[in-house]
Amino acid sequence: MSRSPAAPVFFKTSAACDAMAARLGLELVKKWQTDPEQLYVFFEQGRLGIGLAPSQRENPVAVDFAYALQHRHPGKELLIKALGGKRPTVVDATAGLGRDSFVMACNGCTVIMCERMPVVAALLEDGLMRANISIDTMDIAARMTLIKRGAADYLDELGESDCPDVVYLDPMFPVSGKSALVKKEMRLFHSLVGLDEDSAALLDIALQRARHRVVVKRPPKAPFLAERKPQLSVAGKAVRFDIYPLRAFPK
Repeated sequence: MSRSPAAPVFFKTSAACDAMAARLGLELVKKWQTDPEQLYVFFEQGRLGIGLAPSQRENPVAVDFAYALQHRHPGKELLIKALGGKRPTVVDATAGLGRDSFVMACNGCTVIMCERMPVVAALLEDGLMRANISIDTMDIAARMTLIKRGAADYLDELGESDCPDVVYLDPMFPVSGKSALVKKEMRLFHSLVGLDEDSAALLDIALQRARHRVVVKRPPKAPFLAERKPQLSVAGKAVRFDIYPLRAFPK
Protein backbone atom coordinates (compact mmCIF):
# COMPACT_ATOMS: atom_id res chain seq x y z
CA MET A 1 0.00 0.00 0.00
CA SER A 2 1.41 3.41 -0.98
CA ARG A 3 1.53 6.00 1.74
CA SER A 4 -0.16 9.38 1.55
CA PRO A 5 2.21 12.08 0.25
CA ALA A 6 3.53 14.60 2.72
CA ALA A 7 2.15 18.14 2.55
CA PRO A 8 4.30 20.44 0.40
CA VAL A 9 6.76 22.78 2.08
CA PHE A 10 8.20 26.09 0.90
CA PHE A 11 11.96 26.11 0.25
CA LYS A 12 13.50 29.45 1.17
CA THR A 13 15.56 31.04 -1.58
CA SER A 14 15.15 34.69 -0.54
CA ALA A 15 13.66 36.90 2.15
CA ALA A 16 10.48 37.29 0.08
CA CYS A 17 9.76 33.59 0.58
CA ASP A 18 8.85 34.14 4.25
CA ALA A 19 5.74 36.15 3.41
CA MET A 20 4.64 33.85 0.60
CA ALA A 21 5.04 30.72 2.72
CA ALA A 22 2.91 32.33 5.41
CA ARG A 23 0.27 33.37 2.86
CA LEU A 24 0.07 29.83 1.51
CA GLY A 25 0.12 28.24 4.95
CA LEU A 26 3.25 26.21 4.18
CA GLU A 27 6.15 25.31 6.43
CA LEU A 28 9.30 27.22 5.46
CA VAL A 29 12.46 25.10 5.20
CA LYS A 30 16.10 25.98 4.47
CA LYS A 31 17.37 22.49 3.70
CA TRP A 32 16.21 19.76 1.36
CA GLN A 33 14.69 16.95 3.41
CA THR A 34 15.57 13.27 3.25
CA ASP A 35 12.18 12.08 1.98
CA PRO A 36 12.57 11.62 -1.82
CA GLU A 37 8.82 12.11 -2.32
CA GLN A 38 8.60 15.40 -0.44
CA LEU A 39 7.10 18.20 -2.54
CA TYR A 40 8.61 21.70 -2.42
CA VAL A 41 7.33 25.06 -3.58
CA PHE A 42 10.24 27.29 -4.56
CA PHE A 43 11.53 29.93 -6.94
CA GLU A 44 13.83 28.82 -9.75
CA GLN A 45 15.01 31.02 -12.64
CA GLY A 46 12.49 33.70 -11.73
CA ARG A 47 9.49 31.35 -11.72
CA LEU A 48 7.47 29.88 -8.89
CA GLY A 49 7.32 26.11 -9.20
CA ILE A 50 6.44 22.97 -7.32
CA GLY A 51 8.29 19.68 -7.47
CA LEU A 52 10.68 17.26 -5.86
CA ALA A 53 14.16 18.12 -4.56
CA PRO A 54 16.82 18.74 -7.26
CA SER A 55 18.50 15.46 -6.30
CA GLN A 56 15.54 13.65 -7.89
CA ARG A 57 16.48 15.11 -11.29
CA GLU A 58 12.96 16.21 -12.14
CA ASN A 59 12.07 19.68 -13.35
CA PRO A 60 9.50 21.50 -11.21
CA VAL A 61 6.06 22.28 -12.57
CA ALA A 62 5.44 25.98 -13.24
CA VAL A 63 3.01 28.10 -15.25
CA ASP A 64 4.74 29.46 -18.35
CA PHE A 65 2.39 31.03 -20.88
CA ALA A 66 5.24 32.15 -23.14
CA TYR A 67 6.22 28.49 -23.52
CA ALA A 68 2.59 27.53 -24.13
CA LEU A 69 2.38 30.12 -26.92
CA GLN A 70 5.18 28.37 -28.82
CA HIS A 71 3.96 24.79 -28.45
CA ARG A 72 0.93 23.07 -29.92
CA HIS A 73 -1.87 22.36 -27.46
CA PRO A 74 -3.45 18.90 -27.88
CA GLY A 75 -7.16 19.23 -28.61
CA LYS A 76 -6.97 22.98 -29.28
CA GLU A 77 -9.18 22.88 -32.35
CA LEU A 78 -11.76 20.68 -30.61
CA LEU A 79 -11.86 22.97 -27.58
CA ILE A 80 -12.51 26.07 -29.67
CA LYS A 81 -15.18 24.20 -31.64
CA ALA A 82 -16.85 23.09 -28.40
CA LEU A 83 -17.07 26.68 -27.12
CA GLY A 84 -19.32 27.59 -30.06
CA GLY A 85 -19.26 31.38 -30.11
CA LYS A 86 -16.51 33.38 -31.81
CA ARG A 87 -15.32 35.21 -28.67
CA PRO A 88 -17.46 34.05 -25.75
CA THR A 89 -16.90 35.00 -22.15
CA VAL A 90 -15.81 31.87 -20.29
CA VAL A 91 -15.49 30.90 -16.65
CA ASP A 92 -12.84 28.19 -16.42
CA ALA A 93 -14.18 26.63 -13.23
CA THR A 94 -11.24 24.26 -12.72
CA ALA A 95 -8.34 26.34 -14.03
CA GLY A 96 -5.42 24.21 -12.79
CA LEU A 97 -2.26 25.36 -14.58
CA GLY A 98 -4.27 27.53 -16.97
CA ARG A 99 -3.37 25.86 -20.26
CA ASP A 100 -6.93 25.59 -21.54
CA SER A 101 -7.66 29.12 -20.30
CA PHE A 102 -4.69 30.36 -22.30
CA VAL A 103 -5.86 28.57 -25.45
CA MET A 104 -9.29 30.16 -25.07
CA ALA A 105 -7.77 33.62 -24.50
CA CYS A 106 -5.50 33.13 -27.53
CA ASN A 107 -8.66 32.73 -29.57
CA GLY A 108 -10.19 35.97 -28.31
CA CYS A 109 -12.22 34.70 -25.36
CA THR A 110 -12.43 36.67 -22.14
CA VAL A 111 -11.59 34.10 -19.48
CA ILE A 112 -12.17 34.07 -15.73
CA MET A 113 -9.96 31.40 -14.14
CA CYS A 114 -11.19 30.00 -10.84
CA GLU A 115 -8.71 28.07 -8.70
CA ARG A 116 -9.45 27.29 -5.07
CA MET A 117 -6.19 25.53 -4.08
CA PRO A 118 -3.80 28.20 -2.71
CA VAL A 119 -0.58 26.64 -4.06
CA VAL A 120 -2.01 26.10 -7.56
CA ALA A 121 -3.50 29.61 -7.53
CA ALA A 122 -0.07 30.98 -6.58
CA LEU A 123 1.50 29.21 -9.58
CA LEU A 124 -1.18 30.69 -11.83
CA GLU A 125 -0.75 34.15 -10.34
CA ASP A 126 3.02 33.98 -10.91
CA GLY A 127 2.61 32.83 -14.51
CA LEU A 128 0.00 35.48 -15.26
CA MET A 129 2.21 38.20 -13.79
CA ARG A 130 5.06 37.25 -16.11
CA ALA A 131 2.70 36.96 -19.08
CA ASN A 132 1.42 40.48 -18.45
CA ILE A 133 4.90 41.99 -18.85
CA SER A 134 6.00 39.94 -21.87
CA ILE A 135 5.46 41.61 -25.24
CA ASP A 136 4.60 38.19 -26.72
CA THR A 137 1.79 37.39 -24.30
CA MET A 138 0.58 40.64 -22.71
CA ASP A 139 -2.36 41.10 -25.11
CA ILE A 140 -3.53 37.55 -24.43
CA ALA A 141 -3.00 37.80 -20.68
CA ALA A 142 -5.12 40.99 -20.63
CA ARG A 143 -8.11 38.77 -21.41
CA MET A 144 -7.40 36.47 -18.44
CA THR A 145 -8.44 37.13 -14.84
CA LEU A 146 -7.64 34.93 -11.85
CA ILE A 147 -10.18 34.33 -9.07
CA LYS A 148 -8.49 32.61 -6.11
CA ARG A 149 -11.56 30.83 -4.79
CA GLY A 150 -13.94 28.01 -5.66
CA ALA A 151 -15.95 28.38 -8.85
CA ALA A 152 -19.22 27.28 -7.22
CA ASP A 153 -19.19 30.23 -4.81
CA TYR A 154 -18.05 32.62 -7.54
CA LEU A 155 -20.77 31.55 -9.97
CA ASP A 156 -23.46 31.56 -7.29
CA GLU A 157 -22.74 35.19 -6.42
CA LEU A 158 -22.82 36.53 -9.98
CA GLY A 159 -25.62 38.86 -10.94
CA GLU A 160 -27.74 37.81 -13.92
CA SER A 161 -26.05 40.32 -16.20
CA ASP A 162 -22.59 39.10 -15.21
CA CYS A 163 -23.12 35.41 -15.99
CA PRO A 164 -20.67 34.03 -18.60
CA ASP A 165 -21.58 32.69 -22.02
CA VAL A 166 -19.77 29.42 -21.24
CA VAL A 167 -18.70 27.57 -18.09
CA TYR A 168 -15.82 25.20 -18.75
CA LEU A 169 -15.08 22.21 -16.50
CA ASP A 170 -12.02 19.98 -16.53
CA PRO A 171 -12.51 17.75 -13.47
CA MET A 172 -9.64 15.64 -12.18
CA PHE A 173 -9.54 12.08 -13.44
CA PRO A 174 -7.16 9.13 -12.98
CA VAL A 175 -3.86 9.22 -14.89
CA SER A 176 -3.64 6.80 -17.81
CA GLY A 177 -2.02 6.75 -21.23
CA LYS A 178 -0.54 10.23 -20.96
CA SER A 179 2.87 11.71 -21.62
CA ALA A 180 5.53 11.67 -18.91
CA LEU A 181 5.08 15.42 -18.42
CA VAL A 182 1.32 15.18 -17.96
CA LYS A 183 1.68 12.18 -15.66
CA LYS A 184 4.11 14.16 -13.50
CA GLU A 185 1.77 17.15 -13.33
CA MET A 186 -1.25 14.96 -12.60
CA ARG A 187 0.69 13.22 -9.83
CA LEU A 188 1.41 16.59 -8.27
CA PHE A 189 -2.23 17.63 -8.55
CA HIS A 190 -3.48 14.39 -7.06
CA SER A 191 -1.14 14.85 -4.10
CA LEU A 192 -2.32 18.44 -3.64
CA VAL A 193 -6.04 18.24 -4.31
CA GLY A 194 -7.04 14.61 -4.82
CA LEU A 195 -10.00 13.85 -7.07
CA ASP A 196 -12.80 16.37 -7.65
CA GLU A 197 -15.45 14.85 -5.43
CA ASP A 198 -17.79 17.83 -5.87
CA SER A 199 -17.66 17.93 -9.67
CA ALA A 200 -21.29 16.80 -9.99
CA ALA A 201 -22.46 19.70 -7.81
CA LEU A 202 -20.28 22.08 -9.81
CA LEU A 203 -21.89 20.85 -13.02
CA ASP A 204 -25.32 21.61 -11.54
CA ILE A 205 -24.49 25.21 -10.71
CA ALA A 206 -22.65 25.68 -14.02
CA LEU A 207 -25.82 24.64 -15.87
CA GLN A 208 -27.77 27.25 -13.90
CA ARG A 209 -25.35 30.12 -14.55
CA ALA A 210 -24.03 29.65 -18.10
CA ARG A 211 -25.91 31.71 -20.69
CA HIS A 212 -25.30 29.40 -23.63
CA ARG A 213 -23.50 26.18 -22.68
CA VAL A 214 -21.37 24.20 -20.29
CA VAL A 215 -18.37 22.38 -21.75
CA VAL A 216 -16.86 19.42 -19.86
CA LYS A 217 -13.47 17.98 -20.78
CA ARG A 218 -13.17 14.21 -20.45
CA PRO A 219 -10.90 11.34 -21.57
CA PRO A 220 -12.31 9.84 -24.79
CA LYS A 221 -13.72 6.69 -23.17
CA ALA A 222 -14.64 8.13 -19.78
CA PRO A 223 -18.25 8.03 -18.55
CA PHE A 224 -20.25 11.23 -18.68
CA LEU A 225 -19.76 13.48 -15.68
CA ALA A 226 -22.31 12.61 -12.98
CA GLU A 227 -23.78 10.11 -15.49
CA ARG A 228 -25.43 13.08 -17.17
CA LYS A 229 -25.70 12.68 -20.93
CA PRO A 230 -24.68 15.79 -22.88
CA GLN A 231 -26.60 17.23 -25.77
CA LEU A 232 -23.51 16.94 -27.99
CA SER A 233 -19.93 15.68 -27.78
CA VAL A 234 -16.90 16.45 -29.93
CA ALA A 235 -14.10 13.92 -29.57
CA GLY A 236 -10.56 13.30 -30.75
CA LYS A 237 -8.01 10.59 -30.02
CA ALA A 238 -6.84 12.14 -26.73
CA VAL A 239 -9.80 14.12 -25.41
CA ARG A 240 -13.56 14.55 -25.57
CA PHE A 241 -15.64 17.67 -24.92
CA ASP A 242 -19.22 17.16 -23.72
CA ILE A 243 -21.58 20.07 -24.28
CA TYR A 244 -24.68 20.86 -22.17
CA PRO A 245 -27.19 22.32 -23.25
CA LEU A 246 -26.85 24.15 -26.58
CA ARG A 247 -28.29 27.65 -26.84
CA ALA A 248 -27.76 29.88 -29.85
CA PHE A 249 -25.16 32.63 -29.58
CA PRO A 250 -26.18 36.11 -30.80
CA LYS A 251 -25.21 36.75 -34.42
